[in-house]
Amino acid sequence: MLSLEMVELASKLIARYVHRTPLERNEGLSRRFGCDVYLKLELFQKTGSFKSRGALNQILARDARELRRGIVGASGGNFAQGAAYAARELGIPAMICMPEDTPENYVEATINYGAKVNFCPSASEAFEEALRLSDKGWCHVHPFDDQAMIAGNGTVGLEILEDVPAVTDVVVSIGGGGLISGIATAIKATAPAVKVWGVETERADVVFKSLKVGRPVEIEPRSLAKTLGAPHTSTDILDYIKRSVEDVLVVTDEEAYQGVLWFLERTKIVTELAAGATVAAAEQLSSRFPPNAQVVLVVCGGNVSYPDLCNYATIFGP
Repeated sequence: MLSLEMVELASKLIARYVHRTPLERNEGLSRRFGCDVYLKLELFQKTGSFKSRGALNQILARDARELRRGIVGASGGNFAQGAAYAARELGIPAMICMPEDTPENYVEATINYGAKVNFCPSASEAFEEALRLSDKGWCHVHPFDDQAMIAGNGTVGLEILEDVPAVTDVVVSIGGGGLISGIATAIKATAPAVKVWGVETERADVVFKSLKVGRPVEIEPRSLAKTLGAPHTSTDILDYIKRSVEDVLVVTDEEAYQGVLWFLERTKIVTELAAGATVAAAEQLSSRFPPNAQVVLVVCGGNVSYPDLCNYATIFGP
């Protein structure tokens, strides 16, 4: 069972390899929602997203004999880069299995961090290929379903509590559920009254669908928010979310894109659709935020390419 002590240990282990990312009050969103709203700017993390935290902690938790050949994992998003960076920093080879439709900027960045890439027809088949390679001696690392991964992600929650001690609400996007599970574990252990809210996009809503039927389901993600494109979640993560998360909301790709535009125009930062979705979720939740609320949006990543932004504008309009 994941514990606060595991998250605190992860914080110590990975500190030398990661950034302590900024957390800033945002005047525009504070006015818009009628309370204090803060942005946890995890897009300024190593590799452009939170994933390097969990990837580093996951590898550091493994025995040296397991790592002899190197690590293998599946990802069409930020975990690919986070795992490649972590392996490079720790002097370990890395193989990443990627869906064929992975955006080119993710592929290039992963290769530039030193990993080899193995393309697969779909996200589900990438996960299957990573498991096959683990049978050949590669050490399997998982983008979300691993306690060390979740504990590393949970270090974001520790930093939120340190920077905003009176936080009342935290809004977190969900892919497979490893980020929100870690953050909720860290926060609830210290401040159980804090409400943690999750958000997914339509066609990448595997956790929402799994919660609805009470067990993990399999989907083929079709959302433009590629970093939320987990084809499944796990029983453990569903248990974490049921126990510690207030609710999981679903927004459209267009609503997430409007969040990206807001970040770009008002804060001058370029975020992924996954991060833009938190603005759309906060809009849905705003009637539940009293004037004294202190709300933190986790801006989870910024690995979006210029061609992708142009494509979004073509689909949804400027």
